[in-house]
Amino acid sequence: MENQFFVDSEHLPAQALERKHHLETEPSFRSNHMEYLPDMEQISSDIRSKVLSQMNAYDYLRYTKKDVEAALEHETCSIEDLKALLSPAAEPYLEEMAERARLETGRHFGNTVYLFTPLYIANYCENYCVYCGFNCYNHIHRMILTPEQIEHEMKVIADSGMEEILILTGESRAKSNVQYIGEACKLARKYFRMTGLEIYPLNTDEYRYLHDCGADYVTVFQETYDTDKYETLHLSGHKRVWPYRFDSQERALMGGMRGVAFSALLGLSDFHKDALATALHAYYLQKKYPHAEISLSCPRLRPIIHNQKIHPLDVGEKQLCQIICAYRIFLPFAGITVSSRESASFRNGIVKIAATKISAGVSTGIGDHESKYTGKENDTAQGDEQFEIDDSRSLETMYRDISKEGLQPVLNDYLYV
Repeated sequence: MENQFFVDSEHLPAQALERKHHLETEPSFRSNHMEYLPDMEQISSDIRSKVLSQMNAYDYLRYTKKDVEAALEHETCSIEDLKALLSPAAEPYLEEMAERARLETGRHFGNTVYLFTPLYIANYCENYCVYCGFNCYNHIHRMILTPEQIEHEMKVIADSGMEEILILTGESRAKSNVQYIGEACKLARKYFRMTGLEIYPLNTDEYRYLHDCGADYVTVFQETYDTDKYETLHLSGHKRVWPYRFDSQERALMGGMRGVAFSALLGLSDFHKDALATALHAYYLQKKYPHAEISLSCPRLRPIIHNQKIHPLDVGEKQLCQIICAYRIFLPFAGITVSSRESASFRNGIVKIAATKISAGVSTGIGDHESKYTGKENDTAQGDEQFEIDDSRSLETMYRDISKEGLQPVLNDYLYV
């Protein structure tokens, strides 16, 4: 199973081979994945050590049905309770967990479900992450939108009624630098009430700059909290440096961002431990920054271009539901996002239980919103997608489907003064 992740150099196109040779001469190639590179800001924080100590000591097989029953009876969910709820012993209690999660969700969020859509503005990447469609060795159509193209894409999305957007890029400072992303944030101000970012990790002053440009929150996937596994999956590029990525959310809050989101890519490593570490990462940061808006994403690994063998490892829909319910019980105030990686039927069900945010009208490609939203062919060339989505419903369809379930879809509830 491990070997499927590695790139066979003999079958790489010439351009990718040249890039591979270039990367192998960079300082980050096969460097110590726990050591910072010179341009990376280091902050003083004890959150990382707390999360790792809890995760590494987590023996989920020692928990019993009595531990799970006790966790469900407690009014407040402790860290030990969370560990029990994420353990295999909790699998027979999924209905009870779902009911508890539903009550917590209703108590803190009512029956609302927030809607947003992602906008990929570039898919160039300088990292060698062996599971990702944007992997710098993958021979895909690379593209970066011009400011005019970005604005056109935003107008198409805004015309559909969407009020919140998540701006994404590949992880390439050379192609999509901080100033370029900042200009995209300024454009988003014209069309949307809220703007999120899912980009490469930054230093505090850079997050402050993007916040001044109009960004409200930052999402960073840690991918896996298993540092040993992380090393085998991220072979070069800035993303190889595990601790710098871990501290991204804290630097974002230090830079003035209103909110931050956390996620492991479930299926890369042991999902029990990754789910625990994700929840604790959010929990400890919330305690340190009580004013921050905290949210969790729950993506599973999806097939990618040029590697159709990669599928979610040991994470079925029942396990995913268990994780999401455990998150809700442990962090009742946190937002929980379920992406279009999952099926429409799963998403329809989980928003009635624990999820509070869901994407609609999704494209993970570059420059293709006009063709996908209106059916018209546009003149803009299109970049390849990062991964396959499962739920391709439009905003209109998603809004209708959520309403039919007796829930209230919300496009934005912030008042700006």
